[in-house]
Amino acid sequence: MSSRRLPSLSALRAFEAAARHESAKQAALELAVTATAISHQIRGLEEALGITLFVRKPRQLELTPQGRELQQVLESSFDNISSTIARLSAMPKRRSVTLTTTPVVAVRWLLPWVCLLRESHPDIDLRIHASHEPVAIDGITADLAIRHGDGRWSGLVAEKLFDTTLIPVCSPQLAQQAGKDALKYPLIHFRPQGVFISPTDWPGYQKIAQVPGLVVSAGLAFSDESHAIAAAVGGQGVMLMSRQLIEDELADGRLIQPFGPELEDRAFFLVYPESRRNDPTILATRDWVMAVPGRLLTSN
Repeated sequence: MSSRRLPSLSALRAFEAAARHESAKQAALELAVTATAISHQIRGLEEALGITLFVRKPRQLELTPQGRELQQVLESSFDNISSTIARLSAMPKRRSVTLTTTPVVAVRWLLPWVCLLRESHPDIDLRIHASHEPVAIDGITADLAIRHGDGRWSGLVAEKLFDTTLIPVCSPQLAQQAGKDALKYPLIHFRPQGVFISPTDWPGYQKIAQVPGLVVSAGLAFSDESHAIAAAVGGQGVMLMSRQLIEDELADGRLIQPFGPELEDRAFFLVYPESRRNDPTILATRDWVMAVPGRLLTSN
């Protein structure tokens, strides 16, 4: 593509302003320069083009036919540039927000409904940070979090999403083989690496349930809940899992509860800094999370 052969843009701007006002003085006031500078720019433009643009009269500039033609083109072009810049400046600026939560909550509870946020706020770019370990909600690592706990975190607003109930689950085939005897089931453990707050596992369950003879130290162990769930669905053993996060498997019969009891666990909360309670991006993301289908069915 050949390059455009244009004279000085500052000279064109000076000429357009002088032509519109029919005065070098008024053009100088508009462009915040001296009248002498405007006159110098116009003469330089005339020399570059090899034409006369103005008939110079006392206290007035009168356009020549060539000057009128150039003035009309420039006026239209500058108007188009101005309106385009105004339109672009008025367009919604993109915003980004990082929400951190555990991998299983991200995959099973949030991701199917990202479309709702995209539809209501197309200018927000959502980043989901999946981690078993809590990270700083400092506006750098994360802006919001979904946390499992008692709802008390210093400096953070905590809004309850849903309660959780821990239940033993396994495949129907394994349940048919082992029956009601909990001791006949191989155990599946979820033990995330590098997490200083361990989730409730079989030792915690046994402390409350007191199942006679249940050996809670044996069995398969996974660092990812999704892998543990897949192993349970595949008949490899029985695992403890939040009922609210395996609703699909329970509904279609891939997992069942072979024995009891079930335990009420801590709830999940949406948390964000108290100092950003009125931040528009935080509020938009908060509204999306609180509206995720199924939340009201499982929360109190």
